[in-house]
Amino acid sequence: MTAYYSLAAWYDRLTKDIPYKEFADYYCKVFSESGEEIHLVLDLCCGTGSITFELASRGYELISADGSSEMLAVAQAKCTVLERMPLFICQDAAELDLYGTVDAAVCSLDSINYISPEKADEVFRRLALFIRPGGILIFDVKTPQLLKSADGQTNVDEDESLFCVWRADWSETDRCLIYGMDIFEKKNTLWSRSKEEHIEYAYEEETLRKLVSSHLFRLIRLDADTSFGGVGRQFYAVKRTDE
Repeated sequence: MTAYYSLAAWYDRLTKDIPYKEFADYYCKVFSESGEEIHLVLDLCCGTGSITFELASRGYELISADGSSEMLAVAQAKCTVLERMPLFICQDAAELDLYGTVDAAVCSLDSINYISPEKADEVFRRLALFIRPGGILIFDVKTPQLLKSADGQTNVDEDESLFCVWRADWSETDRCLIYGMDIFEKKNTLWSRSKEEHIEYAYEEETLRKLVSSHLFRLIRLDADTSFGGVGRQFYAVKRTDE
């Protein structure tokens, strides 16, 4: 039940409501207001590359990393029309290993929530290693309150060749929301079934502030409940300080 295996081929069809352009507009605004020269950007946990595509279309050079080779295959195909092809690398966030530093990094759509507390410190350590001093990191998270509110919810997405149903269950012990997902795909006249499990971990604001500050990042902006991110989503913009 590996996450983002069977789902990769259908992800874009199931997430048509995500305002990727507005996410990218926000990132560009923060980059501009930071006073830093931003050219090379890391899109960490890039998924199917929609944010990568938006930023590359705006003239940035992109390195895009994700732990799912299936999602990366979709991302690469999506970006073939770009004038400058992003560099795609299959790496888990906690194993990020670049050839050099970048000017900025983004980690979108609550990807940080998918990182377990045991790995979180290593993820931010590696981001601090590969973002140059003065560089910018922007990430967003779902608040613990938003994750808890989804407990017991069941959702269904469907069209003529896809039926996707998932149920969310909150674990107070592990402070996480577990999604059990069933995907039914129609091939000719037959339907095939696959399963995935997704886990999002709750991070308190105090915990995130300590994480970034302990790895040479200084908080420069915190936005919540934005028109494009929705209620219960927080955006953190931090700057890499000098060692």
